[in-house]
Amino acid sequence: MNIKSLLLGSAAALIAVSGARAADAVVVAEPEPAEYVKICDVYGAGYFYIPGTETCLRIGGYLRYDMGVGDSGSLDGANNVADHMDGDRHDTYYKNMRFTLRTYTGQETELGTLKTFTETRFQFGNSSGDYTGDGTGWQAGNKTTTLNFAWIQLGGLRVGKDETVYDQFIGYAGNVIQDTLIPYGVKDTNLISYYFDAGSGFTGVVSLEEGTAVNTIDSYVPHVVGGLKYKGDWGAITGVVAYDSNYEEVAGKVRLDVNVSKELTLFVMGGYGTNDNINDFGTGRTQYKPWGGNWAVWGGGTYKFNEKTSFNAQISYDDWKNLGVAANVAYTIVPGFTVTTEVDYLNAGKFDDFDFNNWTKADKKSSVGGIVRFQRNF
Repeated sequence: MNIKSLLLGSAAALIAVSGARAADAVVVAEPEPAEYVKICDVYGAGYFYIPGTETCLRIGGYLRYDMGVGDSGSLDGANNVADHMDGDRHDTYYKNMRFTLRTYTGQETELGTLKTFTETRFQFGNSSGDYTGDGTGWQAGNKTTTLNFAWIQLGGLRVGKDETVYDQFIGYAGNVIQDTLIPYGVKDTNLISYYFDAGSGFTGVVSLEEGTAVNTIDSYVPHVVGGLKYKGDWGAITGVVAYDSNYEEVAGKVRLDVNVSKELTLFVMGGYGTNDNINDFGTGRTQYKPWGGNWAVWGGGTYKFNEKTSFNAQISYDDWKNLGVAANVAYTIVPGFTVTTEVDYLNAGKFDDFDFNNWTKADKKSSVGGIVRFQRNF
């Protein structure tokens, strides 16, 4: 073997090895196909399919900044006749920032639509005046995070944490911020409810409920709520009735909504409840009859000046001669961002008077306040 043959053989071997290594270097795995988020328009705007599932998801909520001044400027939703039962506690100002996160899901099944809804609230702010007793009530800080909704619904059957159907099925009085100056119901409860659509504009609901706070059921017997509604182009008429299993009392509300024109809508709602077995410190209030005495009435409406500006007003009165008046102007600066300015008036008796047997003779206190709200919905 001569030197030339040796060199050629070595070169051929090196080329073969290099070629094999080069071939190994360019072999790559096939890329996984990308799975893009798809829009789901079955349940309305904002839904999309969760990748790899048939479930549609929507994420939303709002940011809200409130400022209140005066006696009726409490913005925690608690400034009403019940507040006056605790004496004077709204005397300076109130500021609150709230972030509300909502999730919605929907999926079609052989048993109907499977839906869920959750709402969680995070808040930072202060209380109006100092009613904590330790001198810190006016100081701002983080507040308790609250789970306001968390329910599952399949077809017409709903289970979980919700607002009582005694409120949400009939409606929340007017489009004012302080719509509970004369309280008309309670809010949160665990429940099992069933909604049905009878057709021709008729809908109904039946609900078994646990109650709230001191009105939580104290046995295995639930509170029972039922409602029926007829809705047409002209408006709607709705009725709800509730049985309080703790006190064995009955309460109900009837509401009429009228679409007077494209600009003007009006409503009136009346409530009546028994108080034969009530022993709640003499105040006569139950889970479903939070107003004073046997009856109460609420009325008001909304007038839309244009697409951006509306005027809302409400007046309420109860059997104990407590009176509440609220009015505001809501202006939508840009879509999704609204500023509302409201004035509130409340004339009500006080728990401090200890005149439970004849509330109407108790000294009344008149309070006036204002609220400015900035809200961004998304």
